[in-house]
Formats: sequence, structure tokens, C-alpha cells
Amino acid sequence: MDELKLTAEEQAMLAGAEGSSVKRAMEIVVALARIYGAADLVPVVHVQIAGVSYKNLGDAGVAYLSAWADEGAQVRVPTTLNPMGMERGKWQQWGISTDFATPQLNVIDAFVKMGVTPTMSCTPYLFPQHTPRRDDALAWAESSAVAYANSVIGARSNREGGPSAIAAAIVGRTARYGYHLDENRRANFVVEVHCPVRSVADFGALSYTVGKAVGNGVPWFADLAPSLSPSPVATGEGWGGGSDRLKTLGAGLAAYGAVALYHVAGYTPEARDLGETLIRPDAQRLVVESLDDAYRVMDADPDLKKIDLVTIGCPHASLTEIAQVADYLRGKTLATRLWVTTGEPTRQAAAELGYVQTIEAAGGEVVADTCAVVAPMRMLNVRTMATNAGKMACYAPMHSGVRMRFGDVEQCLDAAVTGEWCAPSHG
Repeated sequence: MDELKLTAEEQAMLAGAEGSSVKRAMEIVVALARIYGAADLVPVVHVQIAGVSYKNLGDAGVAYLSAWADEGAQVRVPTTLNPMGMERGKWQQWGISTDFATPQLNVIDAFVKMGVTPTMSCTPYLFPQHTPRRDDALAWAESSAVAYANSVIGARSNREGGPSAIAAAIVGRTARYGYHLDENRRANFVVEVHCPVRSVADFGALSYTVGKAVGNGVPWFADLAPSLSPSPVATGEGWGGGSDRLKTLGAGLAAYGAVALYHVAGYTPEARDLGETLIRPDAQRLVVESLDDAYRVMDADPDLKKIDLVTIGCPHASLTEIAQVADYLRGKTLATRLWVTTGEPTRQAAAELGYVQTIEAAGGEVVADTCAVVAPMRMLNVRTMATNAGKMACYAPMHSGVRMRFGDVEQCLDAAVTGEWCAPSHG
């Protein structure tokens, strides 16, 4: 193994020339570089930190972050945050206890003290000031965002851990290995989809099937582009534009497998430019004949009728998705709770267009800062949920202790209107 090469500036940081917090951060980055056999470090243009909810961090995590902040650690590149465990302005009316809220707010205070922008969203790429460009080097920890950045944008990021993302933000660098290298961005699975894939939920079900099969591989979708373009929104033929469907596909591939990069022939940037040269000679072939098995697993409680919460927006909803929900609910009244979770900048844009007001008039909420995976759902008296999001269907039963129904967004919104899941099973 070649020796890790550091610049003079990096050697100075490691030696403590910029203080103890920078030294400790550089020690983390260098240790990981050596573990993964990196030849050098790569400067990053943006960092996204995950593991923000007190539900996941606990008191030890709060103490860890507070120690960084109290020591004077400062990020040197634009850095944003994943969702936390509640919405800043609503936790009291939701009935969240101060035992949860106080340490959660302390977490955000620590990050802000370090210079982190408190976006509390898993979709930083939806915010123009944080959207990366092709070939940008990133240090992102949110798995769904990593998949989107690598695949849909053509930027470059490994999936960082919480401490390594913080360290990368403080030193402005991460190890150059994995998906920062051209040779690791080639596909080792060729996926042929022989069944219809139309809705966001279908793309979630596809992510289950493929994610389980390829693990941490790089899939090449040979024939998926017709399901993405032209956008069904533009043609009036259905729900969810191409980017929204790819957003849910990548999130599910990361959740059900460990995929951080995929290619869609003729559609995603590297696949368009490099074509089948991106496919490794020894790539395995995977044929998807049906989504039925995925729906049977993801729609985990087929006998469940009463729904406490319908949740749309995992990853966080785009403006297009919020518009679709508003259009569907116009003039209707909900019988149960609805969360459309999104980032605060997106919610503000939706409010300016009247979408938030329409959803609220029906009895729903457009929720920022959090989601139903990282919020304390038991504390909110939520025991049953419905979603069209593959990642939510994967994580919420485990992390939030809920029973789950999974289906198309129309089926989910119908459940919000009636209070019960009455939709037929898929297929």
C-alpha cells in the first residue's frame, strides 16, 4: 500500500497548527484514509451531516457534539443538517416532552455554533444554494442524498458516517477512495425491468427488489428511462416527475441494500456520456419480472385498516410533490392525520404558491425539520401509518414501532380522507 500523501497544509492541520479541534478532525479523516487505502485527500465543496435526531443520538451523542462546539470547532465548507426529531415551532403543540425537546435543541445549537446551516432536511440538493454540480467532491452522510448526488447529478461522495462528516466539514477534506475514483463508478449489475414501473411507490418497490439483490453494488438499469421521461406531471398522466421517482429509487436502494450509485441507461449523466463502457465485463444480469413480492413485504400489515398517520415525503418532498398533494386534497376534509414532510425552504415556496394553505384547509400538515422515521412517534400516539415512500416503509416499522401500509400516493391520500386503508392490494 502506498503511503498516504498529505499537502503541507494538511500536515500542519494534523500537527495541531490550527488548534486541537482541527487536529482531532484531521486525525479522523487521515485514519479513515489509511483504513481504505486512499492515496491522498480530496477537497470537498459541501458536507451533509446525518444522525441529527436526539432519538438516534441519545445523551452521549449530545455530549459529543457539544464538546466539539465548546472547543471552538468551525466548519470551513458549506455544511447542512439532516432532519431532527421534531419541528422547531410545533413540538409543544404536538405534545413532545421537554425531556426530548431540550437535548434536541441543544444538538442544533451545537451545530449552529460550529457554523453549520440548520436546514434539517435529507434533500439538500433541492435547495439551489446547496445543489452540487457534476464531479463536485462531497462528504455526505445521508444515504438517500448520496445516491441522488452520485447518480442523478454525477457528483462524487461516499456515504460518510456522522463523526467523519463532521470531521470533513472542519478540515474541508475527505479521503479519496470509493466513489471518488472512476474505476469504482462502473456498474457490476445490469438490471432489466420487465414489468410496468409507473408511480413513486412502484419505484420504491423496485428499489426493494434490486437493493436486496445487489447489496452494495452499482446497478445499471438497462431499460428504465422510458418510465422517467417525459415526466408524467408534464403530460398529465400520473404522479411524480422523473427526479422524484429517482429520489425514491435511490433512497430505497440505499435502505434495502447499500447502494450509493446507480446508472440509468440514456438518462443519468454518466450513462448518457459514457454509455455501456460503464458496465464491467463481469457484470451480473438481474431480471425483474414483477413487483408483487416487494409490495407484499413493504405493505407489511395487509389486515390493517385504521390509519393514525399518512406520511408523504421520504426523502423530503419536492415542490412538485407538495403541489400534487394540494391538488388532490382541494375541497376535501381529512379524517386522520397527514404529514407532508419537507425542508423549510421548500415549505416556504409552497406557501407562496398556496399549496400549504390548501393542505392545511383539508386538515393536513406540511411539516419541516423532521420526518416520521426520526421523530418520537410513540410520544405522538402514532401506532399505524401509511406511506408511498419505500424508505419510510423500510425504516418506520423498525425505528418508530408502527404498523405500516404501503401503496400509491392516491391510495395514501384516500386513507387520510377516510381514516382507513381501503385500497386493493397491488397486482
